[in-house]
Amino acid sequence: MAKLIHTMIRVRDLDASLKFYREVFDLTPAHTLDFPDFTLVYLRNPENDFEIELTLNKGRQEPYTHGDGYGHVAVVVDDVAATHATMTRAGYQPLPVKEFKSGEELIARFFFIQDPDGYKIEVLERHGHYR
Repeated sequence: MAKLIHTMIRVRDLDASLKFYREVFDLTPAHTLDFPDFTLVYLRNPENDFEIELTLNKGRQEPYTHGDGYGHVAVVVDDVAATHATMTRAGYQPLPVKEFKSGEELIARFFFIQDPDGYKIEVLERHGHYR
């Protein structure tokens, strides 16, 4: 059986990305590999063993394009409203909190935020399927 272990995103400013993921999601480097042309930094926190791999291609100046295939990465938190408020106070710009319902039944409470390279991250409240 396969186990998901990481997803990779390309970044232009490694320091800005490390700061964002540390401050916003408490993700810190678990492993770093530095090569002459690129650096790989694997981020995680004590909540899980799944990682985000940041790939810095040294010398890259132009922004990466996300095309129309990339969607988002999702994280789960205990309290979406409190997390949203904390991110807003810290100077980040999360989109408004939304609710997804089936009739009166709450399916999900969430918002989106973008990292320094424009990757979308969905922040879901721990509820129902999203644990």
